[in-house]
Amino acid sequence: MAKSDEVYMSALEGKSIPILTLDNKWHQLFTQTEMTPEIEQLADQLNALVERDGKIRSETKDIKKLKKKLLGEIVPLRDKANKSSDSAAIEKEIQDRTRLINDCNDRLDSHQDELLDLSREIYDVDYKLMIETMKVCYETLHENTDYIKTMDEWISKVRVELKKNVIRLQETEMENYNLYSYMHQIFGPEVIEIFDLKYDPDRRHPIRRPLAGDESEYVE
Repeated sequence: MAKSDEVYMSALEGKSIPILTLDNKWHQLFTQTEMTPEIEQLADQLNALVERDGKIRSETKDIKKLKKKLLGEIVPLRDKANKSSDSAAIEKEIQDRTRLINDCNDRLDSHQDELLDLSREIYDVDYKLMIETMKVCYETLHENTDYIKTMDEWISKVRVELKKNVIRLQETEMENYNLYSYMHQIFGPEVIEIFDLKYDPDRRHPIRRPLAGDESEYVE
């Protein structure tokens, strides 16, 4: 027995386990992770056992109803036989019903034994299915946790680099703005036009200012 199985068994001792394949929430687990072949096989096995258990219980109810009906018929027949001068035919009817009652008792005993066996089998298969389900879910959880950790580290690094680049962008835009302004003031618009420096910083590259508390976003 694996060490993990021993831990699970100790944790589950004395606790009832729901029949997983009858629980819609169990099925919802596999909208988040893949169902392995082992889980599919155990689920099919569990469903077959549960179906058989239901069939036996239904048959048991029918047998008990029949037995009750037969028992109810014997008393009137016995009274009738006691009052009749020719009771042979009635006695045969009583014997037939007695035989059927004994047959019902035998079938009820057999069903009771099978139900006990089914109960153990259902628990065992359900337990194995639960273990496999937990293994798959925890494996997915660990994989997702590793991915989340990796992405969180990447985002943190990118966020730092983004802030640096935003600052560089703002500094470069300010440099362009200042260069154009100084040139325009020193040389005048006529000279600027001669060199075809039709640069309007307010239109082409407006200085952008970061939003409060987040340098990764800015406004013009």
